[in-house]
Amino acid sequence: MADLKWIVPVLIAGVYSVAAQQTPAIRYTRPDNISAADGPQMFRSYCSPCHGLLGLGNGPAASSLQKRPADLTQLTRKNNGKFPVYRVRNEIQGAGLATAHGSREMPVWGNVFRSLNGDTVKLRVDNLTDYIESLQRK
Repeated sequence: MADLKWIVPVLIAGVYSVAAQQTPAIRYTRPDNISAADGPQMFRSYCSPCHGLLGLGNGPAASSLQKRPADLTQLTRKNNGKFPVYRVRNEIQGAGLATAHGSREMPVWGNVFRSLNGDTVKLRVDNLTDYIESLQRK
C-alpha cells in the first residue's frame, strides 16, 4: 500500500454535465519531478489543482475540500503590506501551524520534495515561495 505522505492530489479529468453539477473527484498519485528551478511550473503542477492557476483559491479540486483553499494573491495585503515569506515557506514544508488549513488536507510539500530525485528541498521551496510572492495583488 502506498505511503500517503508521498502522494499528492490530482484532479481526475472528466466531462461534467452542466445539468448534473457533479463535484470533481480527487485521486492521489506521485508528483511529477519538475525542475526545482521552475517555480511557475511547480505551482501549476503541485498547487493549482486546489489554489487555481492564478492562486485565487478556486482550483478545480477546491470544491472537493472541506475548507476552501487560501487566496494566495492576498497574503501580502493580509500581512500589513509585507509578504510573509517565512510563513509561506513553513506552510509549503508542512512546518507551519496546521490551523490555516483546518485538517492537514494540503500536502506536506517538504516531504514530497524529499521523495524526488536530484534537486534540493530548499531550492524547490525557495522558488515556489518566490513564485507565490509574484502573484500578490494590492
